[in-house]
Amino acid sequence: MDPIVKFSGGVTVLDRADVDTDQIIPKQFLKRVQRTGFGEFLFHDWAKEPGWELPHNPILVTGRNFGCGSSREHAPWALEDYGFRAVVAPSFADIFASNCTKIGLLPIALPEQDVRALMAAGTAEVDLAAQAVRFGDRTARFEIDPDIKHRLLNGLDDIAMTLQREHEIADYERDRERAGPRTTAL
Repeated sequence: MDPIVKFSGGVTVLDRADVDTDQIIPKQFLKRVQRTGFGEFLFHDWAKEPGWELPHNPILVTGRNFGCGSSREHAPWALEDYGFRAVVAPSFADIFASNCTKIGLLPIALPEQDVRALMAAGTAEVDLAAQAVRFGDRTARFEIDPDIKHRLLNGLDDIAMTLQREHEIADYERDRERAGPRTTAL
């Protein structure tokens, strides 16, 4: 996955609270084997509403409790595939936020007044290293777990994190070898 350090761009506003994962990507689109191609079905049912518009920007700003509902990984995949690099809201469902960080989509929780101001700003800069979102004449700081921040700054998914310990894994496997028949592949 690509590292996240700092980026800026337009803000897409979805002024709705309690958006669940079935609204983000409805169940009928979960049949793909690949992790790509879900963006075209993002908010599929809402996209049928008159006046619906969802500009392609790097930052989605939305209401509280975003990503609630089922724990489907497809919801962050759809948001990322659509082009979002960060989602800003007053709060997130825990599993949704975790699924986002595993693919390099940054969930940022900010106080409601900062979210409202960001919605009005239209553009912003996200700076993960400084843990800040800058818009207009404001800077809003956000919290993030240090380990998750390290992974995102360095573009490390779970596999890349494991491979960083490849030498230790090889040592362990070598130390536990024993005589006798093998029950694993050679």
